[in-house]
This record gives sequence, structure tokens and C-alpha cells, in this order.
Amino acid sequence: MDLVTPIDEEYLDEERVSISQSDINGKITYVNNAFCQTCGYTQEELLGSTYQMIKHPYMPNTIFQKMWNTINDGQAWTGLIQNLRKDGKYYWDDLSILPIKDDMGELTGYISCARAASRKNIKENEALYEKILASEN
Repeated sequence: MDLVTPIDEEYLDEERVSISQSDINGKITYVNNAFCQTCGYTQEELLGSTYQMIKHPYMPNTIFQKMWNTINDGQAWTGLIQNLRKDGKYYWDDLSILPIKDDMGELTGYISCARAASRKNIKENEALYEKILASEN
């Protein structure tokens, strides 16, 4: 199974740096303009919603489970994520997520920074994600 279906068209902006922030439940509390341009949604559509709205259907749930386990433990997570734009085009993020803690050390949310993923990393991860998806089904 190919991660990119024939009806998908790639959106690519290699210069972007998308920044977003969420609360501990994953509800989006901040996005920069690059994030909006990349996913095709407005700030108003994104704020208060979850990242589920941009999750590509061919992304393995196992990847997100590992990501959430890592950041909920207060550790940084880095990986490649394929997302889906509002217009149906897909894009790959080379994503880093950092937990945000208050002065008492309590987890209050997360901040993420994403750049366009390299072709080499996309190719490597597509093969891995296909195997994971097959095992999930």
C-alpha cells in the first residue's frame, strides 16, 4: 500500500517554519502564519481544535501513541509526520515537540516546530510507516 494515494497531491514549501502550541489535551492554542499557510486552515478554524483535523489517514496510530507517551513523560519528541491540508493535498513535517512546564514543574502544554521533511527522510519513513500500518490492520 502506497502512503500517497493517486488522488493526493503534495504541497511543498521548503522555506517554512511552522510553529504551534497546544494545551495538555492537544487543543491548539497558538499557530503562526506559516502553520496556517501550510495546512490551509485559518487561525479561527484551528484554535480550540485538535491536530486530528490535519492527520493524514495513512499515518499509523502507533506513531502518535509513541509521541504522546514521550511528551506526556516530559520529554521532547522528534519525527516525521504526514499531514493533510484542508484542500486535500498532503505534506510531510519534520516535527519537534517540546513539553511546556510552569514554575512548579507541572506540564501545561506543548510547543511544536516543523519544517518540510527531506526527500531522503520521507522515503525512509514511508517504508517504515507502510509496515506499521500493515501490522495495525
